[in-house]
Formats: sequence, C-alpha cells, structure tokens
Amino acid sequence: MNPAESSLLSPEERAPYRKPTSTIESEHPEIVAFARRHAEGAADERDAAVRLYYAVRDGLRYDPYGAGTSEAELRASAVLASGRGWCVAKAIVLAACHRAVGLPARLGFADVRNHLSTERMRRMMQTDVFYWHGYTSTFLDGRWVKSTPAFNVELCEKFGLHPLEWDGREDSIYHPFDVAGNRHMEYVTDHGEFADLPLETMQACWREHYPHMQGASGEFAEGDFEAEVEAEVADRAPRREGRATS
Repeated sequence: MNPAESSLLSPEERAPYRKPTSTIESEHPEIVAFARRHAEGAADERDAAVRLYYAVRDGLRYDPYGAGTSEAELRASAVLASGRGWCVAKAIVLAACHRAVGLPARLGFADVRNHLSTERMRRMMQTDVFYWHGYTSTFLDGRWVKSTPAFNVELCEKFGLHPLEWDGREDSIYHPFDVAGNRHMEYVTDHGEFADLPLETMQACWREHYPHMQGASGEFAEGDFEAEVEAEVADRAPRREGRATS
C-alpha cells in the first residue's frame, strides 16, 4: 500500500490495528503503564511513537536464545516482564505500546541474511538466513512507517554496528552495512504486515528450517548470548591489532 492509499484509511479500516490481541496486549495493565510512562510529555503522536521505540529498543535487551515461540511466551506482558527478547518479541511489545497510546500498529516480517548473531548461533542454525525476522509498522501522519526495535544500542556498539535510529517519518529497517563498510543485513523475502501474529505459519517455517535447533516441545536451543558477544569482541581485538601492525 502506498502513502496516498494509506492516508485514505477509514476509522473502520484502522480498527484492527488498534485493538488488543492475545499477544499484542495493548490493554494489559503493565503494558499500559509502561507505554504511558515513556510517552509522557510527548509533543504529538509521532513524538510518542518515537519515545516508545527507544524505550523498547534499549529497555529490553536483545536475546535470541531460549526464544519463546509459544503464544504464552510471546505475549507482550511476558516479554516486558522478562526484560529481554528477540526481534519478534520486541516488535510485539512495541506494537502493543503504540496501540496502548492509541496509535494503529501492526507486525511486519521478512526473511533476512546476515542478521546480528554469533558464530555459535550460526553453526547451530546451519544457515545465515533468519526466517520471519520481525519489525513494527505504525500509522503516522497518514501512512505506515516501519521501525525495528530489536537490537539495543549497547549490543550494536559491541558488534561495530550502527544502532538503528527512528524519527517516525521514514522507515527504519536496518543498515545494509556496518560501521566499517562491510555488508550487514540483507532482506531476502518480504512476508508482509499483519494485524496479529501469524504464529502457526511462523512455527511451521521454523520447524522446516531449524529442526536441529528445537527441542521436543518446540523451544529453541539455549545459550548465553551476551557471553558469546563478549568473547567474539575480545577475539576480534587481537586480530585487528595484528593487521594494524603488519
């Protein structure tokens, strides 16, 4: 849908993107309190949306291990209570927060290559494609604007990536290059945007592509992502110094 078409959305057409769902819990007391606290003092709807983006991006640490893939684990209130989440989980929280302050919001998904990860995680996945990477799309000033709250600023700095900024005016998906100019994230397949989480479709895809990463009950393999990041960053430093002195 282009911006001109989006500006013509009627209140009835926007309604599905404002109401709570089983995962986008925009009326849950903890979500409402979080959203109101971080949007307080906002100059307008865009300012509120942006404040909430940064609150979710940096207030919840990115953690792909033990990623809950059940409806209960992906509820916005459960993710918020845990203080961490992966890309889909954090997109759900942001959509819930935006709906909580009256902004139409939906979930968007795409398959991406070179998603932020560690060597151990890539070996376990046996692919560099992350299926159903999640982002949030919010209706602002007559059009849908995309944002990706997945990666907190501290994690980006450790990996040498630009933290993803968002002004509520332009789409903010992910920089294709890191700070050194190397290719980073590439979008492979666009799955579209949804009023609610298409969980069954996503689970079927994950079972097909990541069977070796899932336990009997469907949960993903566990690990300490922050420890792996620290180890990789420490390992890169001597190699950079060696190249600099050679």
